[in-house]
Amino acid sequence: MFNLVLHEPRIPGNVGTIGRLAFAMNCTLHLIKPYGFGEITEKEVRRAGLDYWFDLDVREYENIEDFWSKHPLNERHFFATTKTKQLYFDMRYQKGDYFYFGREDAGLPESFLALNEQGCITIPMTNDARSLNIANSVSIVAYEALRQNFKEFTL
Repeated sequence: MFNLVLHEPRIPGNVGTIGRLAFAMNCTLHLIKPYGFGEITEKEVRRAGLDYWFDLDVREYENIEDFWSKHPLNERHFFATTKTKQLYFDMRYQKGDYFYFGREDAGLPESFLALNEQGCITIPMTNDARSLNIANSVSIVAYEALRQNFKEFTL
């Protein structure tokens, strides 16, 4: 359906929660190292993903260059960030799109954003909150993409 890309995730519980979402939506979860925790088989990740983790299409990469060598950057790659004014719900998504989410403590590097400014998206907040939890952000964006393409998918 879609590709969910986590760049250097720090919190195993978030990875597990996003993994469960990816499984429920038939998305591929791409995890880019280094992580802020040990191996991806850590108990907390499996626990948050519950019994779905081993059925999930999850792929690991040593770094962003490794990822981009297999999935070249193009206009169907979207970067979630607080550093843009482009609202996520104003974009048109397609099956197979890539949605990137950065480290919980830092977001995506600005060097990534500069590579694809037209693909930068943000989730609006109505007060001075710095950001949303990454698992919530992934859910919001992924379900908007599904909403836009719902008729194409057999559920």
